[in-house]
Amino acid sequence: MTSNRQPEGVDRVIHEPARLNIMTNLFVVESANATYLLQQTGLTWGNLGSHLAKLEEAGYVDVIKGYKEKQPQTTISLTALGRSALIGYRENLLAALAPVVE
Repeated sequence: MTSNRQPEGVDRVIHEPARLNIMTNLFVVESANATYLLQQTGLTWGNLGSHLAKLEEAGYVDVIKGYKEKQPQTTISLTALGRSALIGYRENLLAALAPVVE
């Protein structure tokens, strides 16, 4: 029997695997362009855009669209709230897993 119940205190926005992948990739860099995130996550353009929109709506990422040498460029970075949320997510997940004994 499986349960779809989320561990208590675990942020559902971050908990989705693709968004967690994006957040952890952004955590280790100051900022990244969309192409870098595509390569790191294996997502399609459409999936990446959809997940970034959800993260931006939550206030976890900043998405800056501009141009570099007349080419469109999108730069993404974690906000202070996003960085804090990811750290909190990790702590809550570890706490939820603490009772698990092998």
